[in-house]
Amino acid sequence: MSETSYDIKPLTPETWPAFDDLVIRHNGIFGGCYCIWFHPDSPERGQGREGNRALKKSYVERGEAHAALVLDGDEAIAWAEYGTPVELPTLHHRKQYDAEKDADPDWRITCVFVDKRYRRSGVTELAIRGALDLIAESGGGVVESYPHDLTDQTKKVSSSFLYNGTRRLYERLGFTYVRPKGLKNCVMTTTVPGR
Repeated sequence: MSETSYDIKPLTPETWPAFDDLVIRHNGIFGGCYCIWFHPDSPERGQGREGNRALKKSYVERGEAHAALVLDGDEAIAWAEYGTPVELPTLHHRKQYDAEKDADPDWRITCVFVDKRYRRSGVTELAIRGALDLIAESGGGVVESYPHDLTDQTKKVSSSFLYNGTRRLYERLGFTYVRPKGLKNCVMTTTVPGR
């Protein structure tokens, strides 16, 4: 199917069922995380698949969880999670990140997931572009992401482990490399004008 047949929609209470179906089709994503890991720490977080599902749904209902959903018809086939640092404060290598940052961005893209049937077909890029478009509609600003930096890696990495895409992909999307974060990730940034 051609890319032009895909739609991008925000994660909202109306699109929740499509997001939920995508997660269910993939066994809860990484053992039932429901892409809740980057949200604020709370007693409800990490309480198993159903607990994470309920918590994510409550964030969506309150407008505190954002994602660009890539839809093939009515079926969600990918998402790119984004939000403000208040909405998504948890990062891998947080201590290093805080010690080396100049300022917080306006927005973060923290997780991208693609249905296994659609991987390696450009859908990751569509999801990230969708997130950038939705950020523009929300006023734009400085956007950070933390992709995997495979620049010097010779060993092939399974796409299922690349939860936020690669440095090369973000460079194609106009992001600038800022610094390493941990051993295999990096900080990249771009500025999105508001619309």
